[in-house]
Amino acid sequence: MESVYFLSLGCDKNLSDSEAMLGLLEKAGYRFTDDPAQAGVIIVNTCSFIGDAKEESINAILDLACWKKEGRCRALLAGGCLAQRYKDEILKELPELDAVLGTASYQHIAEAVAEALHEEGSPAAYFENVDVLPMVKDRILTGGGYTAYLKIAEGCDKYCTYCAIPFARGRYRSYPMDFLLEQARDLAEKGVKELILVAQETTLYGTDLYGGKKLPELIRRLEGVEGIRWIRLLYGYPEELTDELIECMASSEKLCHYLDLPIQHAADSVLARMGRKTTQAELRERIRQLRERIPDIVLRTTLLTGFPGETEEEHAENLRFLKEIRFDRLGVFCYSREEGTAAARMKGQIPKRIKEKRRRELMLAQQQIAFEKSREMIGRRLNVMIEGKVADENVYVARTAGDAPDVDGFLFFEDEREWESGSFAEVRVTGARGYDLLGERIRESAE
Repeated sequence: MESVYFLSLGCDKNLSDSEAMLGLLEKAGYRFTDDPAQAGVIIVNTCSFIGDAKEESINAILDLACWKKEGRCRALLAGGCLAQRYKDEILKELPELDAVLGTASYQHIAEAVAEALHEEGSPAAYFENVDVLPMVKDRILTGGGYTAYLKIAEGCDKYCTYCAIPFARGRYRSYPMDFLLEQARDLAEKGVKELILVAQETTLYGTDLYGGKKLPELIRRLEGVEGIRWIRLLYGYPEELTDELIECMASSEKLCHYLDLPIQHAADSVLARMGRKTTQAELRERIRQLRERIPDIVLRTTLLTGFPGETEEEHAENLRFLKEIRFDRLGVFCYSREEGTAAARMKGQIPKRIKEKRRRELMLAQQQIAFEKSREMIGRRLNVMIEGKVADENVYVARTAGDAPDVDGFLFFEDEREWESGSFAEVRVTGARGYDLLGERIRESAE
């Protein structure tokens, strides 16, 4: 069997698909390599969320195509959002590809590889209806083995005016609860301690299958999976948060007091042009409720700056809101003009230099807030998950319940004891270093 080099780009939802593809390839007998020069098959799972992501995906395909001439590679494949959204262009403009799969077709990866290796001529194309929901149980974890993303739904029905996700991922559809529980138990048996629930919008889970929002029920059932210590919730839209979900977060013993709450903007005029379903007053009220019921909750959000027609006054309002609300974690993106979206046709497109300037202003304000919040943690007693160890030192790298992998900070502590990645320790925060914390292990605690 040929060895496979696999490159996954984009978001954690795409990574979940990539891990499913790796599982299917392993089941089919393929081996894996970290060196594209030694691979007989190269696969790129692409992203097309914004312009930079599209450029990265295309460049990755072109760069890896060189191994068809210089290495052992006999087949080059592409999947994911870019492949789905621009399938006709990719098949025409990238002759280096031997097979292309859409976002709803990754369950055919082993079949696509076999066809690409043994059939000559036009690239093999696998494109199910974009609203098909692949049901793949086999996965190879790529994140260390103790943390795993559990994708609970696919697609989106919101159709925000700036977003092309519905075109690449289809309508919103939830995975059946029993299917998710089976996956969770399998992941726990493999050593996973932290389940991170993801979807384009987790808060709507179950509305299509069960006639109502069933995320609290799913969380309660996942809590019963033996071996899972933390459950983390990402991408909860503010307008879909219910009192039941907030109460579930407050009372759960496993659900981290952490919520990614994407709001995109604070000015009502911009929110309306974006097609968002909340006003600033509603955002303030929802955040107040969260913090009142869960005082130690860590809130992450994303802002989109430079949206068409955004005035200096609207930007200033966004900045004031950020300073007043004081989110714990924040990401800021410059608006990207995406083909086929309503916003791409709007007047008042903002020059790149102005978008970048506004992004810097927002991030500088957030940096000060984040550093202050880090210092406020000094003296706190926390349960942390060990991520690894600093080379040649007795310093361990850990994450708190308030830090999601890859996007948030770390806590560092020194200890003579040997710790395995994925284990938990009790620490006291002794210092702050930018976005990161310093701590010491509480030795009288029972790990």
